[in-house]
Amino acid sequence: MPVLATETHIVPVMVGDPELCKQASDILLERHGIYIQPINYPTVARGTERLRITPTPAHDVQLIQRLADALVSVWQELDLPLGRDYRYGEQRTQTLAAGG
Repeated sequence: MPVLATETHIVPVMVGDPELCKQASDILLERHGIYIQPINYPTVARGTERLRITPTPAHDVQLIQRLADALVSVWQELDLPLGRDYRYGEQRTQTLAAGG
């Protein structure tokens, strides 16, 4: 998953598109019963839209695996890129180069 490295317990999963970010959040809730807040502009810069996961000690291995499986399913359905860490500078540069 394209996860932005942080020094907090919050796990930002990068989407990079406001509409897809909202769709991903909606699908997770409607089909998987998982609520994850979408974070869009103006809270974050355009092109850096993300889902914000806030794990707690109450989230056991089974819940984490269920979330991981649901995220992969949604990412595949929305044709979002899987499999690498998110690098803010690279995405922002690509977004700006594309006129965003």
